[in-house]
Amino acid sequence: MEKFLKDIFKGQSYNENSFFLIAGPCVVESEELVMEVAEKVSSICRNLGIPYIFKASYRKANRTSASSFSGIGDEHALALVKKTGEKFKLPTTSDIHAHEEAAIAAQYIDILQIPAFLCRQTDLLLAAAETGKVVNIKKGQFISGPAMQFAVEKIRKAGNDKIILTERGNTFGYQDLVVDYRNIPWMKAHGVPVVMDCTHSLQQPNQTSGVTGGNPQLIETIAKAAVATGADGLFIETHPNPAVAKSDGANMLRLELLEDLLKKLLKIRAAL
Repeated sequence: MEKFLKDIFKGQSYNENSFFLIAGPCVVESEELVMEVAEKVSSICRNLGIPYIFKASYRKANRTSASSFSGIGDEHALALVKKTGEKFKLPTTSDIHAHEEAAIAAQYIDILQIPAFLCRQTDLLLAAAETGKVVNIKKGQFISGPAMQFAVEKIRKAGNDKIILTERGNTFGYQDLVVDYRNIPWMKAHGVPVVMDCTHSLQQPNQTSGVTGGNPQLIETIAKAAVATGADGLFIETHPNPAVAKSDGANMLRLELLEDLLKKLLKIRAAL
């Protein structure tokens, strides 16, 4: 595991041959929600020896409809993410959407996440790199794994080697995504840890209802294949009741299903 990840996971026990987990609700809906999810997931990961990064977006800037929920207020949500990380002794992450957000978010979180649609946005990548924080770049739905070398180069040229790349599927027609698992070894060839986003890769975007659909019943399939093809980490958005989630409920994993899934994935990793 990369040294910068070991530094982030200080205090968490883990097996070098395992994978790490980035998980949490899609967006900060309330203090009660983030605390509930972090407590449950951190307990599971501690018992299984899986390093865990808590994730919750402080704001959802990319929504289909103008009426969709976007957040409870940037500073309030960021403060809750930080509070959650401190309470459960977890590293934290959230996405940023514009270059001016990088320095602000860096005061609260450990890993700056670049949304897939913005992975080519040079000023955003440079601003994230200049904070000195770990930068997790989601591969665009319109980009191949080899082409992500240019995003990696932008971060490195800014003097930051703390980079993660995340696969989240490629656009297939207007309303679906497919995962090309060749992208995992292709992106690992850039010399960075690679994560598989097991939930967003199952989205069904551009629905005429204005609400993105999804296929959460296939999360296990996506995750198993990712572990088998060498992913260093898994990204899984999870919620106690996805049906009432304020963002991405159609593709999140029910929290009660996470432990059993992780146990299966550890068996696959051990078999390798």
